[in-house]
Amino acid sequence: MEEKKIPRKPVLYYYAVVLITIVLLNALIFPNIMKRQIVKVDYGSFLMKVDSGLVKTVSIHDDEIFFTLQKKNTAGATGSYEPKDQLLTLLNEKNNETVYSTVPMNDPTLVERLLNAASPNENRKISFARELPKKNSPLLSFLLTWILPTILFYGIGEVFTKKMQQSGLSGGNFMTFGKSNAKIYVQALTGKTFADVAGQDEAKESLVEIIDFLHNPGRYAEIGATLPKGALLVGPPGTGKTLLAKAVAGEANVPFFSITGSEFVEMFVGMGAAKVRDLFKQANERAPCIIFIDEIDTIGKKRDSGMVGGNDEREQTLNQLLSEMDGFDGTKGIVILAATNRPEILDKALLRPGRFDRRIPVELPDLMGREAILKVHTINKKLSREIDFSMIARSTAGASGADLANIVNEAALRAVRMGRREIIQNDLEESVEVIIAGYQRKGKTISIKEREIVAYHETGHALVAAKQSDSAPVHKITIIPRTSGALGYTMQVDAEEHNLMSKEELFNKITTLTGGRAAEEIAFNRKTSGASNDIEQATRIARAMVTRFGMSDNYDMMALETVTNQYLGGDSSLICSSETASRIDNEVLSIIRNAHARATEILKENRKLLDDLSKYLLDKETISGEEFKKIMGNEN
Repeated sequence: MEEKKIPRKPVLYYYAVVLITIVLLNALIFPNIMKRQIVKVDYGSFLMKVDSGLVKTVSIHDDEIFFTLQKKNTAGATGSYEPKDQLLTLLNEKNNETVYSTVPMNDPTLVERLLNAASPNENRKISFARELPKKNSPLLSFLLTWILPTILFYGIGEVFTKKMQQSGLSGGNFMTFGKSNAKIYVQALTGKTFADVAGQDEAKESLVEIIDFLHNPGRYAEIGATLPKGALLVGPPGTGKTLLAKAVAGEANVPFFSITGSEFVEMFVGMGAAKVRDLFKQANERAPCIIFIDEIDTIGKKRDSGMVGGNDEREQTLNQLLSEMDGFDGTKGIVILAATNRPEILDKALLRPGRFDRRIPVELPDLMGREAILKVHTINKKLSREIDFSMIARSTAGASGADLANIVNEAALRAVRMGRREIIQNDLEESVEVIIAGYQRKGKTISIKEREIVAYHETGHALVAAKQSDSAPVHKITIIPRTSGALGYTMQVDAEEHNLMSKEELFNKITTLTGGRAAEEIAFNRKTSGASNDIEQATRIARAMVTRFGMSDNYDMMALETVTNQYLGGDSSLICSSETASRIDNEVLSIIRNAHARATEILKENRKLLDDLSKYLLDKETISGEEFKKIMGNEN
């Protein structure tokens, strides 16, 4: 991996400016400030003070004489001078000791004067001495004056720079404004190819054309075809968008520039646009190459002129990106890939032809895709021979590639904890449950009564599901608590994957969800909080049947709800009047009530089977799908 080094010249430049400023202050400003604290007098005044006994101490230098005067009461004893004398006036105004200076004269009698001088009231002699000049080493002076301050400020600057980098200020180093932070992977050093990507066959087919263009651009130029400048990878988190981009660079064997949208954001307006310019400048120098911008929605959000204030930095960065995409020559072999899981918020100008005009969906993998992904992630892991990937793939419907990789890794960790040297089927099955419901809480204390309620609750789900058509087979029933808060759960696994759900199938699913509460009511004549998650799921399905799926007799195929952020949770919002919303609530309630009544009816008809299964579950704690089928077969 090749990364741009941080330039040192700007840092040294600022250090030099600070150093010169301090030298000038030392030479011009500070000496003047210090001199103001010393009162200068003429030599005659100095001799008069010596003769009158006012002088206390004298320090004689080659070019200047410094002296101090006696206390205020001593000075007041003499009458030899006028009260308005300058020195005496200064002395009377100051309560603390003041230092005076004068220029020395060629006076051979000065020492005799100082020896003979005494105070009028006391026999006090003047203390005087001559200061010998100190000769400093020129090398030492140079080191103290220039080298030491330079090292000191350089060290302070380095500490300050590291602190700013750690706190994330200015998007990185404060001396690298306008420089791109893109990581550069050269000549297939991404280490990824299409062999490392599974479950995304359609996306790979769309990207093969880009790879062929980077290998043989002449073929396209000959016929007059131009490849789209940008391709947008769209899909939920964890589906492998970044992995696909790296695989394209690895297959094409070209440099790969990788940067995230947030790295363009700076604290100063215009810096993000400068980074965009620098990124495309580097790309032009290394063409053919691939530029990959992850999370492009950070800088590519819609520009809304109606907003108060706005974000000038983000909009300038986006404008510069649009300008650069229009400006570079597509025949050079520069391809821009971007990834996002919020395509609905991107600016329309970013998606128009000539920019990101090719949209490549990277959806959640289907059954075959999940099985292929599991095999890819277990290539370098030791597996037992009886591993059944198809069963694990069926039990992980809706899982992304990242989820499956996590499941495989969790299985390997579990095998080590159990003292095995290879992964077995049970490790993978337990890992699926860990990802879905969390780890087992074997130490959690549950009363006998609560365990009995949980057993009836889970048996109610399983029995209702088994007695209905168009319902997924029961794979496992357990009352072992999990770290997610679940006191037990019933797992259903379809024999094959469904892409469409009928009205009857959805109603049966709601009926199965209400079976747990119905079993509690039949066996104990009470309601507990254990059905909270069932209620939430049943309400969500029933509302979707009415507002989005057109499965209501009253509203037919009228759209009553719209989905936003389909790749990030699928939040929805009603698009109808408040009166209609109230009627929707009534219809949703009617669906759930009918499902609850049907579940109660099924369990009452099979009360003995409900009791027997619940007691068996209490003893065993876990019932496998095969055991459940056997019990149900014997009853029938």
